[in-house]
Amino acid sequence: MVSQSHRREWTVTGMDCAACTAKVTRAVERLPGVSGVRVALMTERLTLDLAPGETATETIEETVRKLGFGIAAKGQPAPRKRTFVLPDTPGVPTEKHPAGAVPSLAGAGRGADHGQTHTHVNPAERDRRWYDTAKGRLVILTGGLLAVAWAVDLLTPAETGSWAFLLACLIGVAPVAARAWAALRMGQPFTIESLMTIAALGALLIGAAEEAALVVFLFAVGEVLEGVAANRARDGIRALAALVPKTALLETPGGTREVPADGLVIGQTVLVRPGDRVPVDGEIVEGVGGIDESPVTGESLPRTKGPGDPVFAGSINTEAALRLRVTKTPADNTIARIIRLVEEAEEARAPTERFIDRFSRGYMPAVVAIAALVIIVPPLAFGADWSTWTYRGLALLLIGCPCALVISVPASIASALSSGAKRGLLMKGGAVIEAAAKVTRIAFDKTGTLTHGRPAVTDLVPAPGVAEAELLAIAGGVEAGSSHPLAQAILRRASEAGVTPAIATDIRALPGKGAEAGIGGDRIQVMSPRAAAEWGALDAAAIDRAAALEAEGKTVVAVFRPRGTLGLVAMRDEPRADAAEAIRQLRSLGIEATMLTGDNARAAAVIATGLGLDVRAEMLPEDKLAAIGEMRADATRTGGRVMMIGDGINDAPALRRADVGVAMGSGTDVALETADAAILRDRVADVPALIRLARATMGNIRQNVALALGLKAVFLVTSVLGITGLWIAILADTGATVLVTLNALRLLGYDPARER
Repeated sequence: MVSQSHRREWTVTGMDCAACTAKVTRAVERLPGVSGVRVALMTERLTLDLAPGETATETIEETVRKLGFGIAAKGQPAPRKRTFVLPDTPGVPTEKHPAGAVPSLAGAGRGADHGQTHTHVNPAERDRRWYDTAKGRLVILTGGLLAVAWAVDLLTPAETGSWAFLLACLIGVAPVAARAWAALRMGQPFTIESLMTIAALGALLIGAAEEAALVVFLFAVGEVLEGVAANRARDGIRALAALVPKTALLETPGGTREVPADGLVIGQTVLVRPGDRVPVDGEIVEGVGGIDESPVTGESLPRTKGPGDPVFAGSINTEAALRLRVTKTPADNTIARIIRLVEEAEEARAPTERFIDRFSRGYMPAVVAIAALVIIVPPLAFGADWSTWTYRGLALLLIGCPCALVISVPASIASALSSGAKRGLLMKGGAVIEAAAKVTRIAFDKTGTLTHGRPAVTDLVPAPGVAEAELLAIAGGVEAGSSHPLAQAILRRASEAGVTPAIATDIRALPGKGAEAGIGGDRIQVMSPRAAAEWGALDAAAIDRAAALEAEGKTVVAVFRPRGTLGLVAMRDEPRADAAEAIRQLRSLGIEATMLTGDNARAAAVIATGLGLDVRAEMLPEDKLAAIGEMRADATRTGGRVMMIGDGINDAPALRRADVGVAMGSGTDVALETADAAILRDRVADVPALIRLARATMGNIRQNVALALGLKAVFLVTSVLGITGLWIAILADTGATVLVTLNALRLLGYDPARER
């Protein structure tokens, strides 16, 4: 019997660039029984599949710590008491925990280490000031040593000063060399730590001790700057978790009491006072007031909600006290699902990112080979000075780290995901963003997408001998329990008229046609006039009447039974207020828009004409699927992509067939899980906004790649020519990484709703 692997997850801190994630990935995946390794830079996650009995989790954690990173299992709390002891890796502070204290994210959960002692970086370190971190202390140490060495050099003979710089360099490079040695033992000879160590020691060998010490200090400064920039990029994602309050006012038989929000269960009732944030996804059971959903969906104006209306965790109650019934567990509320989506999206890497990753794997060895040739060839072939060309070769080594290039894509993707999430625009990873940026054609569903999805009954046309109440009761009985907007319209009209729906049995949905059920011994069908005519259920007069209603832009259903027609029900669903403006914006972006609907051609034409887009009507689900396939074939020939916008339920096949499927809906499970992207606000104008965000992201990525490669190319040349030296080389490498990250952070402030 083969044992199955178990998915495990850790939090890893101290990763500042994609090269760090590569080191962790390659080190961990070498361990026996480990597979499916995924390391997410922006969300600081390590996930993998671990076969039982092969490698202990402690071995995995120790492997990561040896590389100089902090690690803690998911769901374990940070220790209350910390006692610093000598680290296993020089320069990396570690902690010794008393029994029962296990390092992890503060407040994430409970756990125990069974009295074991661990040495590692506390994950809470990521929230501390730079000078209180391991890398910050290394900056202070190396800076202090360098200052002392300069003082000694000024106050003592030159030889004594050289020894001071030598000592400063060796002490400063020791923790870097330790990390390089650990990586080398794990089969990774080409790391920035190894290049840095070789360059520093090489500079000492050729007598450049002062510059070697300066390079070590600048390297430490660069790591701190990279860490600050990376943490800034993560702030947008972390801010989502802070939206949900930690406590809630739970109503109990003994009164209202404050309890931890993460302990709420479905069915409980909580009180939300004016000005409070909603602690959980729920449904209002008492009270009417304005709900500010901007923290969740980005919608700026509060929405008035009352009994029966859903509310999201993280939104703000702006007016009256509300009593809510919990409808989702805290772990599954809207904010939690958005956070999970953003975390998982980092694993859906863009094609550009995968290409750069493959390129970077050969880039560093190539630079090392070139550096070796620069050191050896001129002296051997042309009798050049060994010291001069060794110095230039060492400078090349420092240029060789591909951090800036590798971080160029994930930093932009993470910033875009965070920026979009704040505005109710969710995309499941870089691959989706890249595809969305290439969209040239968009297909819209009508009901609930271009329209409000809340049609109202406008006409009741009962057959001779049938009363309106009877028609409503029978139609309502067939539609009872259905969530379709047309069914809901009939049920609302019956409720308003005080009509009780007939008792129905064996209710069946007829996809693309309608529904049927057994009522009073008859089989009743509620279908479109076209389907009813195919059944021979409508006479000429009824067909003409249905056509006249459809010409007015109304949707008509026929209610009939084997013994004859019971009547017609006409409904109308108005377009969303921003739909026409959204279509105009799409045209300005060079995108063609088409409406695909199962509604009758006349009603669809009225809506489409008013919005200014093409229409294909009376389509069954399989027809929409075929239409998307045709559109994709046409778009692919010109290098474009096709996007489908639907409600995430009825249009699931078409959403999946499109290059990018986008579900509209206010945080529903389907809207977040079915499609490639989701629009939390029910606004059509968010569709062009999503396109603009995707295009801006790809533009930002191109800028980053050009910046990273351009700086590398310039300094490779200047280093070979002897124009720039070691300290300029390390500044160029670190500077490129910081500039690329800062450029990516600009997307956090990008407003995709604004036309450019």
